[in-house]
Amino acid sequence: MAIFLTKESKVIVQGMTGSEGQKHTRRMLASGTNIVGGVNPRKAGTSVDFDGTEVPVFGSVAEAIEKTGADVTVIFVPPKFAKDAVVEAIDAEIGLAVVITEGIAVHDTAAFWAHAQTRGNKTRIVGPNCPGLITPGESNAGIIPADITTSGRIGLVSKSGTLTYQMMYELRDLGFSTCVGIGGDPIIGTTHIDALAAFEADPDTDLIVMIGEIGGDAEERAADFIKANVTKPVVGYVAGFTAPEGKTMGHAGAIVSGSSGTAQAKKEALEAAGVKVGKTPSETARLARAALDG
Repeated sequence: MAIFLTKESKVIVQGMTGSEGQKHTRRMLASGTNIVGGVNPRKAGTSVDFDGTEVPVFGSVAEAIEKTGADVTVIFVPPKFAKDAVVEAIDAEIGLAVVITEGIAVHDTAAFWAHAQTRGNKTRIVGPNCPGLITPGESNAGIIPADITTSGRIGLVSKSGTLTYQMMYELRDLGFSTCVGIGGDPIIGTTHIDALAAFEADPDTDLIVMIGEIGGDAEERAADFIKANVTKPVVGYVAGFTAPEGKTMGHAGAIVSGSSGTAQAKKEALEAAGVKVGKTPSETARLARAALDG
């Protein structure tokens, strides 16, 4: 069992023929992902050879779905074309769109997020500016390294890509059901709360690890949700305890103003909801081990 992505998922890659798309499609295939096609209107009807695996290129997401039954798209499209790519995926009603692209204008993200709402939320968006998601040993949709962890019973949801990888590695002997990198932009599709709800409902997830970062109030809202709705143990980490006030740190959403959005404020909100919060990723991993043992 997993959330959002399983070995049955049929994955297409928008932007597969570009350099980043080709590099990561090769990696996804090597980790066992069932990639059934790419999308590039200018190269429709051709195919790309990935170490002996021929992957066809379709002219549109709708055509790819019709020909292959695809239900997941991973989007490696340059920022100025990304909105159109996501809107195309939404219009084709694909089940999951994983938007890897960094640097998409916030108003473009707002536009395709709103478009998904008007189309009835038939397409779950993960990202943008995210590493994607992986169900270890089954499927990998994005840029997460597949060889740093194992399958297990921990669910991970994280704003930060690199901290996702570190936590996966630190707890590699215990393993994960699914790891979801939601991205740190001011507007994202799938949120901490969405992932928490899915992990709570997943019978094969016993513990949830949640990684946040300074800026905004997503972690505070997640704390309220945990308090009201989550029965499984949750362990958290908030990046940015030493960040100077008023600075933009890394992700576009990581902006602190006064006491609002600080790591300490988020830590206190999470702890008030019963979440054990580590001050470092390694301490968070130790708390996760203790929670599983207890």
